[in-house]
Amino acid sequence: MFKQSEPVDRPMAQLEALNRLMALAEYSPDGRLRRANDLYLSILGLQRQEVLGRQRRSFCPGITEDADFWPRLLAGEACSIKEEQIGRDGKSCWLQASYTPVFSPEGNIQHILKAATDITEQVRQEQLQLDNVQRLTLAADATDTAVIMADDEARFIYANAGFTRMFGWNAEEVMGQHTVELLTPHLGRAYAQARHKQLLKGVSSQLEEIVVGKQGQRYWAKIITNPIFGSQGRITHIVTMFTDITHAKLHEALQQQVLEAMVREQALTDVLELVCKEVERIAPEIATIILEVDHDAGLRTLAAPSLPPHFCQELQSASIGAGCAARPDPDMHQDGGRVEDHAIELLCSNCLDMVLPQGFTGCCATPIRSSQNTVVGYFAFYYRQPRNAAAQAFHQSLVDACTHLCALALEREHARQRIRQLAFYDDLTGIPNRNLLLAKAAQAITAAVRNKTPLAVLFIDLDRFKQVNDTLGHIAGDELLRTAADRMRARLRPNDLMGRLSGDDFVVVLPNTDADRAADVVEHLQNELAQPLRLANTDLSVSACVGVALFPTDGKDMDTLLQRADLAMHEAKAAGRGGFSFFSADMNRLAQERLALENDLRLALKKGLLRLDYQPQIALASGRLYGVEALARWTHPTLGEIPPSRFIPLAEECGLIADLGRWAVRTACRQLAEWRASGMTVPAVSVNLSPTSFHNPDLPRMISETLRRHGLAPDDLTLELTESILLDTHPSTMRTIAQVHALGVRLSMDDFGTGYSSLSYLRRLPVSELKLDRSFVADLDHDAAASALSAAILGIGESLQLTVVAEGVETATQNQMLRDQGYPVAQGHLFSRPLPATELENWLRRELPAVLSPARGAH
Repeated sequence: MFKQSEPVDRPMAQLEALNRLMALAEYSPDGRLRRANDLYLSILGLQRQEVLGRQRRSFCPGITEDADFWPRLLAGEACSIKEEQIGRDGKSCWLQASYTPVFSPEGNIQHILKAATDITEQVRQEQLQLDNVQRLTLAADATDTAVIMADDEARFIYANAGFTRMFGWNAEEVMGQHTVELLTPHLGRAYAQARHKQLLKGVSSQLEEIVVGKQGQRYWAKIITNPIFGSQGRITHIVTMFTDITHAKLHEALQQQVLEAMVREQALTDVLELVCKEVERIAPEIATIILEVDHDAGLRTLAAPSLPPHFCQELQSASIGAGCAARPDPDMHQDGGRVEDHAIELLCSNCLDMVLPQGFTGCCATPIRSSQNTVVGYFAFYYRQPRNAAAQAFHQSLVDACTHLCALALEREHARQRIRQLAFYDDLTGIPNRNLLLAKAAQAITAAVRNKTPLAVLFIDLDRFKQVNDTLGHIAGDELLRTAADRMRARLRPNDLMGRLSGDDFVVVLPNTDADRAADVVEHLQNELAQPLRLANTDLSVSACVGVALFPTDGKDMDTLLQRADLAMHEAKAAGRGGFSFFSADMNRLAQERLALENDLRLALKKGLLRLDYQPQIALASGRLYGVEALARWTHPTLGEIPPSRFIPLAEECGLIADLGRWAVRTACRQLAEWRASGMTVPAVSVNLSPTSFHNPDLPRMISETLRRHGLAPDDLTLELTESILLDTHPSTMRTIAQVHALGVRLSMDDFGTGYSSLSYLRRLPVSELKLDRSFVADLDHDAAASALSAAILGIGESLQLTVVAEGVETATQNQMLRDQGYPVAQGHLFSRPLPATELENWLRRELPAVLSPARGAH
């Protein structure tokens, strides 16, 4: 315990066994250190010669024990304290120390023996725990949720600031009180006992119940209670959280009742009676009244279950000012005051003397506003006792929950009328919708039959509406539709009919109108639509395509006339923007054929009846193969060869173009792999894809998997895009193109120079190749302008380091001119027409024996 060379007293010898377990020290009666064991010195970090003779307080500069601590020891009383001691390096440690006076045989205090254990880590953990508790307390106080903690008998031991805000009591006021009996007294002691039994079993509870505050105010609260168990398995604490759900609960209950009442077609007064009774049930200290503001600014009582009848009758004759219910500013009265102020003065001052004898002490009225923010009624409370701030807040939550439902009920009849309006009129433009238009058109046709007069049906489709909608936004698109409807309506006679079918499709029915007058009306309508229009800070010129069907020539019922006017409109649209066309029998025949062809195309794609032909692309400088372009072909079982110019647009219109594109990519890649497996090296294959294919974000994954499946490199595949993709506004298009390019797949701009070509557009696409349109090549040998344009396009491509491929080379003269201009690659019938895969193999072996030396990379 101490150095063996030192004398050891009998008491110290008895503690020798503790030498290695406890820090031991001996102090003189005046508090000076006489001896200490190694563990004590180690804790202080001091040498023996440094500590002997020092006062105890020099090791404990921050000591805070009672002033009579040492005198008590000298009086013979043993003491135990927790003390902080400071070593040589200034590092503190905490000891749990017991001080025992040691007496001589004569009964005098010989010295004070100190036995201590190092509790530094324990103190540190306690401080961390305290810090955590303080942080949790701060967090609990910051939330609006009321949090309380109770002992094992459900009596308060803690309440956060949220509890005070919600219930009104501070923590000191509720300490020791029973939580259930204080906050939910209406549930009774039996409920409290049953709940406590469940908690003792470790069962948490969650319920929604009314709770009561300090001032008697009641709230709906979500109550979550959890028991906390100690190490012995017994419950030590109960933590409960209260969340105010009054607004939501009342709104939920009222909404359910109100909506059920509406479904049952109950009268308005019955519905509002439900609202009043539910509010009075949860807040019995108030009486409610709901009043409607009529068109003459009078008040009409709709529900007041607890107010005297004569009071309600008195209000019937009251007025809050003429015109207040439908003024442009719903808040303002015609004399400059607020409507609410006038109504409240009436309800809460002028008429209060009638309710005072009934025991009411005050009133509060709140306006009920319609969806148009018009004051349509008032929801008033009359109080049976004075209100404090907590009661006011509670009552306001009731008002907030109820006024919307009152407005809903008050507007029910208006809503029914509105529904009837919506059933027959277009909500956006205000003109008849399809239902009303067809009904009125049928009446007009009946009159035409009876009077033996002609009639015309116009099917009108706005040009580029989708582009306006996508680029300028739906608000601008809606404004365009409204403006177009207003302009056309202004040019029609009173007995003419006009309606909106859907989107940008309008229909006009012209009674007593022949072909000549129908053409005049179409011209007037198109001129009116063409007037300048400014939308979203953009100047627009609107045009429309119009199809015309005549009664009785083109049909004798509205369905037929409408269908044929639609066909005529599509015929006009095919000819360009701003045109019109009359229906003809040929149109109907072509439409039927088109529908049949669409079904056949769908079947052909499903059963693999389409094929790819391949046209070689030749490097002009070397005569070697540059690549092949895959071109879709369709041999119809009865109609024979269907040209791509016919079935590709059809696939686009009927939604098959994306499937067609996937099929083409997979088939072309498989064929390229088969050629290479047979020893024939075809440098690359090009496939045309529609802009619609790039709407699919899965396209890059499909391409990557196809290349991997057939062992192809990304630059073995070139995708040809048309210039129309530059105007494609679909949000996925440019992103998908970038992802395809990132794979390493080459992109080519097909038919360059015919559509939307500009350097600014071209820079938007990561293309590596341009294809000169065949129309330029066809005119090379007799049109200087075509020659100049082809040279210019080549210059653009070279300046951008793009390969330029000339399409449609038919003659040797064209070929030579392109070679002279410096074109690196060409394709066309001069070299070969598109060939099936097997025929192309024979052609390559015959015409290009150097097929095993590909010319990829020609520029």
